Amino acid sequence: MKFKDFEEILSHSRMKRYVDACDGDTRKAMTLYRLNLHLSQDMFTVISCFEVALRNAIDKKLSSNLGADWLRDSQQNGGIFDNVQCQRTRNIIRYAYNKRNYLGTYTNDGLLSDMDFGVWKYMFAPNEYRATGRVLLRIFPNKPRSSAAMQYNNSYMFNELDGVNKIRNRMAHHEPICFMLGLPEIDTSYVLNQYLRIQNLFSWMGVDARGLLYGLDHVLTVCNEINKLKK
Repeated sequence: MKFKDFEEILSHSRMKRYVDACDGDTRKAMTLYRLNLHLSQDMFTVISCFEVALRNAIDKKLSSNLGADWLRDSQQNGGIFDNVQCQRTRNIIRYAYNKRNYLGTYTNDGLLSDMDFGVWKYMFAPNEYRATGRVLLRIFPNKPRSSAAMQYNNSYMFNELDGVNKIRNRMAHHEPICFMLGLPEIDTSYVLNQYLRIQNLFSWMGVDARGLLYGLDHVLTVCNEINKLKK
C-alpha cells in the first residue's frame, strides 16, 4: 500500500509521529506502525496471561478465607466492601453482579471474568487490602524480603500493578508504545521496563512465565526489530 492511502485510512495526525520519528521516511514509518501493532499484540498477550494468573491467585486465596462466593458477597449489605472507603470497588462489583443476576447467569468464575485489571490492582490499595484481611501479599511467596530501605508491602504491589495497568490501558486505547514517552523518538525502554516488571511479578508468584508463554512471547524480538529503525 502506498503511504498516501495508508495515511488516509489511519489519519495524518496519527501517522505524523511515526513519520517524524523516521526522519520523513514514509516507508519506514509504515514499517514502524506495523511493528508497533505487533509489539502491542505481544505485550497484550503477556499482560492477559498475567492478569488471569493474578486474579486466579487472588480468588484462590480469598475463597479459602472468605468462602467460594467471596466476590459476590463482598458487595452485599454487610459485605467486606460495604463501607465508604471501598465504595468504588463495591460499585464495580455490584454493577457486574446485578447484571448477571438479572440475566440468571451468575457464577463466581463469570463474575471474576467481568472484573477489569483495575479491580485486582485495587485489592492492594490500603482500604481494600485491609478489608480482605491483609492476606493477599501471600500470593507472592517469592517476593523479596522487606528491609528498612525497601518495603515490599501492599502499597509497593499496588504501584507495580498500576504500572502494568497503565501500559494495558495505553494499548487498549490504541496509543503507541514504541516511542519515548511524549516524544516522536523511537524508544522501547518503556515497554521493556513494564515487561521486566511483569516477569518479576510472575516470578514472585511462583509462576513459570517462560513455560506459560511458550510460543506466545515475542516482545524482545519485536523490540529489537523496532530499535533497528532508529536514525
